[in-house]
This record gives sequence, C-alpha cells and structure tokens, in this order.
Amino acid sequence: QVQLVESGGGLVQPGGSLTLSCAASGFTLYYYTIAWFRQAPGKEREGVSCISSSDGSTYYADSVKGRFTISRDNAKNTVYLQMNSLKPEDTALYYCAAEAHLLCTYYTGSNPLEYDYWGQGTQVTVSS
Repeated sequence: QVQLVESGGGLVQPGGSLTLSCAASGFTLYYYTIAWFRQAPGKEREGVSCISSSDGSTYYADSVKGRFTISRDNAKNTVYLQMNSLKPEDTALYYCAAEAHLLCTYYTGSNPLEYDYWGQGTQVTVSS
C-alpha cells in the first residue's frame, strides 16, 4: 500500500527553522517526483517545491526561494524540506505528494492535480 507520512512540523518563532520529512512506504521514492504543497486556512493549496526523480532538478515558489531547500535521501526513502528564516505567512498545513513519470517544473511544482499520492500533512505555525 502506497503511503506518504509527513513529520517535523511545529510551532516556531519568526526567523526560526524547521525541517519537514516525507517518508514513503509501499513504494520506492527514487522513481517518483516529490512535491511539497501547503494550505493555509481559507486559501488554496499552494505549490512550495518539488524535486525530480530522474535528474534531481528542483523548483521553488518565489515566496520561499532562498529560504527553503528540498532534498532526498533515497537510502532512507525520504524527502526533506529544510525551511529557514520562517515568516508568519509560512504558516500552513504542509503536504508532500508523489507522482511517477513526472518532471519537476514550474508547472508540476505548482499544480496539485499532477499528483496522485498524498500524505496527511504536518502543521507549521510561525508565530511569536
């Protein structure tokens, strides 16, 4: 059974850091492009970042570029999102998503409809 489990969310002060993890079970992440999306209350789901299975190419939304870093550890079947210099506007429920035979681009990194497999989400709250 394909399953994605996010972890690492929490409450952090502005300017702080968190690392989110997306662990896969039932399939090998190596063959999948992985994306992070987030959704704040009353807002649409927003693409944050993605990383390709094939060449490791990445995409970042302008709002997080230079602050967030996506990476994958194929041996651990896990993808990470390192988040630095967090801002209150980063507060949201963060989801990871996976799809095979997909290249990470601006389009696929922004469009949740491109992904069939989703985790349940982990809450990130940035507040003083």
